[in-house]
Amino acid sequence: MRAQESQLTASKTVNDGIDGYSKLHEDSQDARNAQYQALVNAYYDLATVFYEWGWGQSFHFCLPQPSERFAEAIRVHEYKLAAQLENVAGPKRHLLDVGCGIGGPMRNIAKFLDCQVTGITLNPYQVARGNQLTSQDRVLRDGQCKSVQGDFMKLPFEDGSFDGVYAIEATCHAPDRVACYGEILRVLKPGATFACYEWCLTDKYDPDDAEHRRMKKDIELGNGLPDIISCRECLQAMEDAGFEVSYECDLAASHGPHVETWMTPLMPSWNIFSQRFQFNSVGGPMVNAAIAAMETLRLAPAGTVKTQKVLQAGGFALRDAGELGIFTTMYMMVGKKKAP
Repeated sequence: MRAQESQLTASKTVNDGIDGYSKLHEDSQDARNAQYQALVNAYYDLATVFYEWGWGQSFHFCLPQPSERFAEAIRVHEYKLAAQLENVAGPKRHLLDVGCGIGGPMRNIAKFLDCQVTGITLNPYQVARGNQLTSQDRVLRDGQCKSVQGDFMKLPFEDGSFDGVYAIEATCHAPDRVACYGEILRVLKPGATFACYEWCLTDKYDPDDAEHRRMKKDIELGNGLPDIISCRECLQAMEDAGFEVSYECDLAASHGPHVETWMTPLMPSWNIFSQRFQFNSVGGPMVNAAIAAMETLRLAPAGTVKTQKVLQAGGFALRDAGELGIFTTMYMMVGKKKAP
């Protein structure tokens, strides 16, 4: 973590970063939307190392089978989305990963479809880390995957550049979904497909319920989001952007009875070797005390404890909102760009 501090791009120190990030969330929703670049960049400067340590290289949820390892379930979830894209398999096909993080899904999908994938992320640290991990992957061909820095609200690619586009729990960071989806439509070839998993409020969300509003706010603060909108609004935005929507479904509400929920990794466990140990009544205080000790001993930079608390509160809110069914990380939409 101390090594990462020298690579921060939104602030000079972790402590300054978490204070500045928290201040952004004290602003109005309109102000957060206007400053989404600063908000998202500050968040991922602080969160990326925590995510990679506790989650792996793919920063998203999944629906594990009871006997399935988490990493396997993550790959299946990515393959399920990639399978929605038409005519994209093969070395001559080129996909775009919108909001690629450190490139876990990009590398998995490139191997799955034997295609080329470019990933774009706003955060420079994620670009550097993603390209480092790609260079260490001996299965990939040279040049098969690459991460680039850029804003998916203003994609730095020519019209009709890609055979397919996907986004995994990433466009929830967009301040304007119609504009975001419109940019994706622009860089797609005619007749090509865009598929995504969105974070959305469901019809069970009640804006008049104070506890619902508190969970929504904690999710936004703990996950670098300017605002969370509903599934209906996301679907309407896809159509307004010009996509012909062929499929939409909240996978969290439609899976079989023997599949674990997407909230499972956030549920308490007494298995000391599981990252879920930190969510029980004993493990949580132990992890927090260990992080505080590391900060005191200067093994971790100042501000690490504050960052952990923000991320932890966001995780608890995700879990609780998911259990109530007022929020989903699994709203799948598939849309096609009309052929001329």
